[in-house]
Amino acid sequence: MAAGDPLFIDVTWGAGGGDPSTTDCTGSLCVCSTALNYCGLPSMLHLTCVDSSRDSIRNVLEKAKETGIRNILALRGDLPVDLTVRPKTSDFKYASDLVAFIREEYGDYFGICVAGYPNGHPDCDDFETDLMYLKKKVDAGADFIITQLFFEAKTFIHFVKRCREIGIECPIIPGVLPIQSYASIRHLMKLSKLRPPAAILEEIEKHKDDDVAIRKYGVSISVKLCREILESKAANGFHFYTLNREVAVKEILTELGMWNPKGVASKEMPWLTSANEKRSNEGIRPIFWSGRPKSYLMRTKDWDEFPNGRWGDPEYYLFRAPPSSDAAQRRAMWGDSLESFAEIGQIFCNFIQGKITRLPWSEEASLSSETKHIETQLMFLNTHGIFTTNSQPAVNGVPSTDPVYGWGEEEGYVYQKAYLEFFIAPDVFEKLMKIFANYRSIRYHALNRDGKMFTNDEGGSVNAVTWGAFPSKEIIQPTVVDPESFPIWKDEAFELWGEWRELYEKGSTARALIKEIRDTYFLVNVVDNDY
Repeated sequence: MAAGDPLFIDVTWGAGGGDPSTTDCTGSLCVCSTALNYCGLPSMLHLTCVDSSRDSIRNVLEKAKETGIRNILALRGDLPVDLTVRPKTSDFKYASDLVAFIREEYGDYFGICVAGYPNGHPDCDDFETDLMYLKKKVDAGADFIITQLFFEAKTFIHFVKRCREIGIECPIIPGVLPIQSYASIRHLMKLSKLRPPAAILEEIEKHKDDDVAIRKYGVSISVKLCREILESKAANGFHFYTLNREVAVKEILTELGMWNPKGVASKEMPWLTSANEKRSNEGIRPIFWSGRPKSYLMRTKDWDEFPNGRWGDPEYYLFRAPPSSDAAQRRAMWGDSLESFAEIGQIFCNFIQGKITRLPWSEEASLSSETKHIETQLMFLNTHGIFTTNSQPAVNGVPSTDPVYGWGEEEGYVYQKAYLEFFIAPDVFEKLMKIFANYRSIRYHALNRDGKMFTNDEGGSVNAVTWGAFPSKEIIQPTVVDPESFPIWKDEAFELWGEWRELYEKGSTARALIKEIRDTYFLVNVVDNDY
């Protein structure tokens, strides 16, 4: 969904089971934090207050604040099904109490959203009374409203009209839940406690054994619904309940012309930016982690300025594949057995050609599209025992909107120096250093696992390898080769051979080959300053 360039995403409270406030990978707080910090998506956390104390809610909000989450959808939540009365342990009776508490404790730190019900809340006696409860939530400090689902545009249009008439002036975003299968309409009715119009139910009943036809119908009526709302000017955007199924939503938005309307994935920087406001002033990163941005974000999550050099614990293991869960998949990519360095080189070539989806030094499922421009050279190196882990070609002033190299705002130009990073045997590297001596524009740094270093950059200065020129701005230099951070990356890069080595039995040739690379090879970065 991120490819569609949404304004924000939101994460439901407790949908993963267990305690949603834990750091477990399926916990709501963790999912929301990951989307925000590591996927670059502005994110909103749902938070329910039923059967909750002020202390427990404060604890969740403190955790949210620590991870950078700044937007909360404040909800009462459903009462436990086995309770006929409101829980006595709850300090909150309504969502408006939760909104007031957040404002009381945190001022304007959190943006607060609340739920609106175009058909009236199912637990409320009448529509007008429910509107007054909504106004109470807004008056308590809510910034905007997202509505529960509805089936006809006129329902939402009337709801907005009545909200404005009673003094609710904040933005109101219509909630849309596409019908995607016969089972989903039953789930939808249970979720919303609403019954779709008879015409919709009749059409779905005709195709109850054909989910493809039902999804197609669900897309068509959702498109019609959205267009009628846009034409009425009651809203200019939508909140989609995806239920973790993105295909129908993408089809709807594409038909509406709202799926990534620029046509390309816009990038503020050459690297994936975090949506955490704390990192909003981050304007520079070492190039070494360009294949492992999540690892870099994890390692620098506690920094208050970028860069600041306080690396702390590596924690690289958090972004390695689990030790055993996908061992078979990794062996399929990296070889059931390895008998020579040439076979290892072929695995790197397979990655460059897109035949396998990842190596330990790359978190992404594919290489950057710019790698295609130097694929032949990379293939040559890897077939000759020089194992490449990071690279970029030289670029001399292409438009910032270029689909391959572009980043930053429009009407700018971007530049790159050629960069290459690789593992190389010590005897081969000794010969390579003699060749480098013939090229004045070349700068290199080399380290082995034990920290033995060779370089021809005696000054040890930071070298910008990517920069951009934009109207009415100083030159931006976001990607650099930083000699001080290279030893930090070196430790991580060598350790990542272990993810590969652990796939093979003790005493195997594969383990011995990988151990030799890890223990004796040099990790080298090279910059050609003649871009």
